[in-house]
Amino acid sequence: MEKVPAVVTWGLLAAWTVHDAEELATMARWTREARPRLAERYPGLPWDRLEVSQRHVTVAIGLMGGVVAGAAALGARTGGRSRTFQAVLAGFGAHGVVHLAQSVAVRGYTPGAVTAPLVVLPFTAWAWRRLRSSGVPVHGGVATWTGLAALPLALGGVHALAHVLTRPRRPATPPPGPATPLPRR
Repeated sequence: MEKVPAVVTWGLLAAWTVHDAEELATMARWTREARPRLAERYPGLPWDRLEVSQRHVTVAIGLMGGVVAGAAALGARTGGRSRTFQAVLAGFGAHGVVHLAQSVAVRGYTPGAVTAPLVVLPFTAWAWRRLRSSGVPVHGGVATWTGLAALPLALGGVHALAHVLTRPRRPATPPPGPATPLPRR
């Protein structure tokens, strides 16, 4: 049994960073520009919820980065044996497939569609092969299904938290208005 190189475990974080740099650079503008076209093509869906600010995108990607970094650290600490690492690796690969499906559905570019086939899917396949060739027990079904089930929950969770963290704040007390003179006695 050979040792799993750090490039397999920390490589997950590196591949995610490259992929999410594309999303960071394109998502806010794409959602703003694509919404009218998608609303026309697929009426009846809540397309107004699609549009996100650059601040929202940045916060959501940062939050997901914490999840991926934690999984990569667990993978490094356990030599790739961590079920959490393997579940996140499976979710990352599924995320790449989702990007390709989104591009097919919208008949064009979607944020992440360039790096999904060039980085996400090749890295994921390579990492699984390296884990197996190193003799790491791959929790195939369990890790895969956990990763697939957790992916929409993780994405929804980081976007919901990003929404809360980036929504405009209301002042706790109304701003002071013009001073009202006291009546004379």
